[in-house]
Amino acid sequence: MNDNRPPERAVTLKDLASELGLHSSTVSRILHSGTDVARSAASPGTAERVRALAREMGYSPDPQATSLRTRRTHLLGVIVPRLSDLVLAIMYEGIEEAAAEANYSTFVMNSRDDQELQRRKTEIMLARRVDGMIFGDAHLDGSLLAELSDRGVPFVLMNRRVPGYPSATCDDVRGGELVADHLWSSGHRTVSVIAGEPYASTAVDRVAGFVRRWRELGGDIPDSAVVWSGFDTVGGRIAAEKILQNDARRPTALFAVNDFAAIGAMGAVRSQGLQVGQDMAVVGYNDTSLAAQLPISLSSVYSPMLEIGRSAVQLLLRVLNGEQAESIRLEPTLCVRESSA
Repeated sequence: MNDNRPPERAVTLKDLASELGLHSSTVSRILHSGTDVARSAASPGTAERVRALAREMGYSPDPQATSLRTRRTHLLGVIVPRLSDLVLAIMYEGIEEAAAEANYSTFVMNSRDDQELQRRKTEIMLARRVDGMIFGDAHLDGSLLAELSDRGVPFVLMNRRVPGYPSATCDDVRGGELVADHLWSSGHRTVSVIAGEPYASTAVDRVAGFVRRWRELGGDIPDSAVVWSGFDTVGGRIAAEKILQNDARRPTALFAVNDFAAIGAMGAVRSQGLQVGQDMAVVGYNDTSLAAQLPISLSSVYSPMLEIGRSAVQLLLRVLNGEQAESIRLEPTLCVRESSA
């Protein structure tokens, strides 16, 4: 038998007010305002009756009406270099989880680490009236963040930091120190660093932590032993080949500032007829799921990627609520495997 009944109409504030004999504005203040406003709108008993009836009748606020009333869309914009990057994808999962718990939605765009593209994507997001933004592609030498700050746009940084702005990151200086301690205690005295891109704090801080600690331990590491490179496998391989071509200073260990560059470096080591983990130690960073599954498992610094994403949302919510937003630095740990054991 066909059911030709019309679909049930959504319950409105007017329905609740009529059922309770209250004015719609009173019901709205109780359901949609903070505790202090709700307390001033009605007695505790009346407020509880309103909330109980709303639950019983399945009342759900109209998001468009809520947006007009609060001037908030409950939408957060996120820009990362590439969501195809496993590290950033996991961080975005953390963002989505924490945002949903706070009744926010998110959407993400890729900048490919191009500052002009980053600027265009930012304006697209602001045109969609996001309440705030999370940048996972901040450049140390960029000007966009200062401009957005001058315009009063609420934002925080994730994964990368820039001095003067709140950020949620791993303590990358500490991560570099952990690698230096490990390689020194393993007996290595000649090392080189595959450093990543100099505009990214992840690269700069990991290198700085490693080099400073290595020198504190008594080691020598000339500037020429630090090779800046792309963050991908191709960049890591090219940098490693450059290092290995220098017969005057052939290292016994390589530190690459992310796992993908380390994997590229391992390929370059093998192409020289050397055995990773025996002739040449290799250590990466982030401890992605690939690291433990390689034919020669990769030693890597674990960075709490999911928690970094969650922390970025919590930080942004503090900014949106006008609260003090102090940068968050999460603790790294070193996972030692065959490539440097």
